[in-house]
Amino acid sequence: MRVIRRLPETLINRIAAGEVVERPASALKELVENAIDAGSSHVHVRLSEGGLAMIEVSDDGCGMRPDEIALALERHATSKLPDEAIELVETLGFRGEALPSIASVARVTIESRPHGTAEGWKRVVDNGALVAEGPAALPPGTRVRVEHLFEKIPARRKFLRSPRSEWAAASDVVRRLAMARPDVGFTLEHDGRRALHVQAGETLEARVAQLVARELAGNSVEVDLVRGDFHLTGIAGLPTFNRGVADHQYLFVNGRPVKDRLLIGAVRGAYADMLARDRHAVLALFLQVPASEVDVNVHPAKSEVRFRDPALVRGMVVSGLRHALSTGDQRSAQAPSASAMAAWQAEPIAPPPPSSPSSDWQGSIFSQQWKPEPRVSEAGQAWRGYEQAIMAPPSARAEPAAQPVVDAAQHPLGVARGQISNTYIVAEAEDGLVIVDQHAAHERLVLERLRAAGAGQGVAPSQALLIPEVVELDETACDRLEEASEKLAEFGLALERFGPNAVLVRAIPAALAKGDPARLVADVADDLAHHGDALLLGEKLDLVLATMACHGSVRAGRTLSVAEMNALLREMEVTPRSGQCNHGRPTWVKLAHGDIEKLFGRK
Repeated sequence: MRVIRRLPETLINRIAAGEVVERPASALKELVENAIDAGSSHVHVRLSEGGLAMIEVSDDGCGMRPDEIALALERHATSKLPDEAIELVETLGFRGEALPSIASVARVTIESRPHGTAEGWKRVVDNGALVAEGPAALPPGTRVRVEHLFEKIPARRKFLRSPRSEWAAASDVVRRLAMARPDVGFTLEHDGRRALHVQAGETLEARVAQLVARELAGNSVEVDLVRGDFHLTGIAGLPTFNRGVADHQYLFVNGRPVKDRLLIGAVRGAYADMLARDRHAVLALFLQVPASEVDVNVHPAKSEVRFRDPALVRGMVVSGLRHALSTGDQRSAQAPSASAMAAWQAEPIAPPPPSSPSSDWQGSIFSQQWKPEPRVSEAGQAWRGYEQAIMAPPSARAEPAAQPVVDAAQHPLGVARGQISNTYIVAEAEDGLVIVDQHAAHERLVLERLRAAGAGQGVAPSQALLIPEVVELDETACDRLEEASEKLAEFGLALERFGPNAVLVRAIPAALAKGDPARLVADVADDLAHHGDALLLGEKLDLVLATMACHGSVRAGRTLSVAEMNALLREMEVTPRSGQCNHGRPTWVKLAHGDIEKLFGRK
């Protein structure tokens, strides 16, 4: 028989390191979190070869005494849990596993000096074995250096990626932690090159824009929503300011960077009808909740959390984002693409057609005695007559206004001046030229009208089934549907329990009247199991309404009168989310006066 034995301490630490330290970025995250928890005002990070060769984190925090340094290198030793109330964790770290786990798979040097003491102390541990300790000279604070990670564990070392990939992951870790704490300064160096430097005491908006994208400052809205003890803040990019991947979505819970499926799903739901399927929003959201309402002890990496009331959290994120985006309804990502502007500037000018001498030429203006004026002035009548004789008539319409022309300064989107290709409305605003995609704009207006009609009734219109349909599901799915039946009824889906393994569908939403009730109920049941809330049905309705709006809107190629164009502009100015269509594309762009002057070389 096999004998049960106690594993040696070094092997226990290496097993724990497999969960806590997956790559250099994981070790860096733990070290920077310790520096923040120590009350630092500035954290300095140095990396070599993406962290594979060396990771060094220096801070000006509270520091540690020699006996505390030795204790910090033991498993499950921490200063962040003064009592046994693990459900009330308020610090980034609390498990007491990071330092001993890292020290068991690398060479770790810890130097620390508490404030008010004359000198510091150093302790060096190489793959779990103490190799040196003694006095150290350093300013008050702590400096931790990790060298040759996994060098003596080739089975783990060979699974690490290239230095460039590891550097990208480490940089992302520092950016997320720096974003969470704008009151702390951060400096990041890689192979002797400074890659990031932010000052302490910055505003949240300035810190996020500096770390994510500087263009975000002018293409975002602020999020601020309070519900009881829950507080949601952050910066959300306009739907037209998006990316092809979701790597610029930063989510924080009580100052802790997390990658939570519930929050990611809520963000996707909030932008559901404003982004194309393959585009992703750019944002940074900070959620503050009571410590008793969230469990951060889900995984040793502490990147996952669980909420006591997930439906409340998801609903808060969705409503907070939608409300914030509604304040920037008429805004769009304003800057025209650089390639389009360059093509516009470089477009060749067709040479004048060759002409043969004729009697007309002999009698033209150029045969007369003419001396240029010392400055450019208004063209004379002779030139105007020649212009009319040789230039082609304008191809666009010039329709007289039926009513007095309003002042462009009174309206953000200006006053319609014409139509291009029967697709784009050209309007003159006080600060530039506005170009509107008439189909995309009207598509959004129709969708918001449909939504407002449904919201005004309190309960979405439903279509009763002539013969109620029985849908068989497993018992747990039926239980979830029965529990959510009242909320589902608000969407127009009327369900009744029909035995332990079935539900009876009496009515479905009117917008989904041509759909399959069984498939609809099965999808809703799956959504309840995954998210705990019946949001999939609402998203289905949004998709149906978006399709209806697309088919019921003004098509490209339709000629509009001046009154119709101005009416469309006025309605856009008062309609939520009119800056983008239902597919996430911008409905209008603006060329400021400065941009127009650059096109003609005036500026």
